[in-house]
Amino acid sequence: MKKTAVVTGASRGIGRAAAIALAKDFNVVVNCRKNIDLARKTAEEIIKNGGSALVYRADVSVFDEAHALCKFAVKNFGGIDVLVNNAGIAQQKVFCDITEDEFKNMMQTNVGSVFNMCKAVMGEMIGKKSGKIINISSVWGICGASCEVHYSASKAAVIGFTKALAQELAPSGINVNCVAPGVVDTDMCKFDGETKKLVTEDIPLGKIASPEKIADTIAFLASDKADYITGEVVNVSGGFVV
Repeated sequence: MKKTAVVTGASRGIGRAAAIALAKDFNVVVNCRKNIDLARKTAEEIIKNGGSALVYRADVSVFDEAHALCKFAVKNFGGIDVLVNNAGIAQQKVFCDITEDEFKNMMQTNVGSVFNMCKAVMGEMIGKKSGKIINISSVWGICGASCEVHYSASKAAVIGFTKALAQELAPSGINVNCVAPGVVDTDMCKFDGETKKLVTEDIPLGKIASPEKIADTIAFLASDKADYITGEVVNVSGGFVV
């Protein structure tokens, strides 16, 4: 029976690219919080290419909604074999201007959603002693970014979460890894022409990543070829952060 992958925040950007890449080998549940039309377009693209996909709208930063998403996947596809925790937000703001609510929202969206989804798939994956969890962090979770303290803190937390959970779940045959993208050409990371030129000059490989480049790494970690890899943070930044 074909295995199943759940991708959160899959209506656009890295999540969309990951869903399409994974659909070559998996049934895919395309999750979104609000962009249902874009999520449907992701699913339509997968189906057009011969894959199998369903859309489920849920705010995975809410515990019950995350669990409902996973129940939907199990009901419709028979199980969950791969979880990609991609849902997240970003904000550039000097530290003195970050409000308490903005900090809490950042942490709940970027870290709370990972907690919620991992809790939701635990019974399914531990029960069959198999599974792949891939959390999407950022290079700013490795080194920090000025004017993005709350974002950097949330992504650093995802890295710590990944390493700890990987150790705990390894005896159950579950791999937990993390992808830390650098600068990626998505709606979340838009630059004007001059800024884009300056950023590109700081990347040793000389170009900004496409979402598909990040998706290639996610697909590898979801594959059997990555069975002996767990607790790792894969930096995909073109040498921007080393």
